[in-house]
Amino acid sequence: MTVTFESVRFGTVEVADGDVIEFPRGLIGLGGRRWALLDRNPGTEFLWLHNVEDPALALPVVRPERFFADFRLEISEEDLREASIPAGAEADVYVTVRAAPDPREITVNLRAPLIVYEGRGHQLLNGFEGASLQAPLFDLSQTEAPVHRRSAADAA
Repeated sequence: MTVTFESVRFGTVEVADGDVIEFPRGLIGLGGRRWALLDRNPGTEFLWLHNVEDPALALPVVRPERFFADFRLEISEEDLREASIPAGAEADVYVTVRAAPDPREITVNLRAPLIVYEGRGHQLLNGFEGASLQAPLFDLSQTEAPVHRRSAADAA
């Protein structure tokens, strides 16, 4: 079975019913509880978390470990319990991207990552001290071409 929805950015989108992620508590500052991850530029590491119910609501996201070699995630036992995620469970982790015309100003939110486990998503607080709210995604200090950052601690 499939879910079809309209997107201002991508037109008509069709995803498998099992690819719709339920966010029971929603996302901070945003409406809607049903979202889908879209890979519109394969190979770039960037995905779109698109609200299934709002055609204009889509957020760029990335897996933090692809850009931050020493990314650490520390979620409290209480938050894991409330989200029904067993301690030590294999979950997918994404962080939201704040886009900007200048690559030096593109940042990600390492403080409030999105944790997806068994079709349910939760935006939880990362208790790791070095988890920045606005971590620069690219390190352009050494080269002219964007390169992935080497350390999350550098972004703090």
